[in-house]
Amino acid sequence: MTSIKALEHLRVLDLTRVLAGPWCTQLLADLGADVVKIERPGSGDDTRAWGPPYLSDPTGRDTSEAAYYLSANRGKRSVTVDISKPEGQQLVRRLAAAADVVVENYKVGQLAKYGLDYARLSEVNPRLIYCSITGFGQDGPYKDRAGYDFIIQAMGGFMSITGERDDLPGGGPQKAGVAVSDLMTGMYSTVAILAAVAQRSRSGVGQYIDMALFDTMIAMLANMNMNYLTTGKAPGRAGNAHQNIVPYQVFAAADGHVVIAVGNDSQYAKFCEIAGRPDLAADPRFASNAGRVRNRAALVPLLEAIVRDRPAAFWAEKLEAAGVPCGPINSIAQALGDPQAVARGIRVDLPHPVGGTVPLVGMPIRMSGSSPNYERPPPLLGQHTDEVLRELAGMDAGEIAALRARGVV
Repeated sequence: MTSIKALEHLRVLDLTRVLAGPWCTQLLADLGADVVKIERPGSGDDTRAWGPPYLSDPTGRDTSEAAYYLSANRGKRSVTVDISKPEGQQLVRRLAAAADVVVENYKVGQLAKYGLDYARLSEVNPRLIYCSITGFGQDGPYKDRAGYDFIIQAMGGFMSITGERDDLPGGGPQKAGVAVSDLMTGMYSTVAILAAVAQRSRSGVGQYIDMALFDTMIAMLANMNMNYLTTGKAPGRAGNAHQNIVPYQVFAAADGHVVIAVGNDSQYAKFCEIAGRPDLAADPRFASNAGRVRNRAALVPLLEAIVRDRPAAFWAEKLEAAGVPCGPINSIAQALGDPQAVARGIRVDLPHPVGGTVPLVGMPIRMSGSSPNYERPPPLLGQHTDEVLRELAGMDAGEIAALRARGVV
């Protein structure tokens, strides 16, 4: 079966920068959409300057391409336009007229000042799907606040359940190692855009999408939300333990650490058998998961002492063989080099105009008839300005040169 690009019928005008918006548009590009990234002349996306580290050229010297920028801009075409200038605004309107989707993450109301809000652009393109991504959404008392992932993790409840317990060494609130509210908002935005595309196929008109990091942060707390809503008691931090399952946590082995994730009573019985303690499976306090959760304080110290007596490799080998989930705690280098990651083709290397080659991590979606598209590396600033203005705005070389001379592009 010949692979086609699932979204090759869509053109996306990308007015985003940093992470949440670019993550969304990169997902769309990976699935085949033509994504045109509008950037500020001379500087571009903020993350272009967020280094080191930078991509190295074939001689080992740093290029100007920051690793942060490279992580979220694969598959796009970069066009530089100064939208503060009337000519730049008109140019973006012409590009929007030829687009299916606009994604932007400016402050609430900022693009309206330039005539680039949904109300204006939908006049020239009624089929346009327009997605705004902000920290707190388009309404509410916080709508004018800037949305930074770290603040959203704090305000959205995430940090109240992340980190070691307050009564243990190292206890206290902790953020995630990556910008989870940005990344999840990017993914939710992708889902919303594709839903709007599906609706447009029936209605013939586009619509406006209002996405907020704060909303996403709260929504993604999932079962933690329900633990509160069903009991009236907000969950606290539990470190590497699971709020609803025991044992499901990090354990110190004789020579390192291992994660043991017992998902049901049968797995628990197998664990106890391998540990040489079948009595802990027969004990009525611990025979069911509900009992183990209620008696966590009594059970976990016993299990910690047992696991500590053997090396991590013993537990990984024996438990996995018995069907009890268990795994090592890998570094990013170990994870990317793991035989499973290699077999799945997680790493993607693409030719790059100044780096020679750029190593990237591909998207985790596998589809039998429309594989992800990795044809374009993250673009250089303004790399496709002339190409896009000729193709989509119908401009000739003289017109483009005149715009460049006036600092519009």
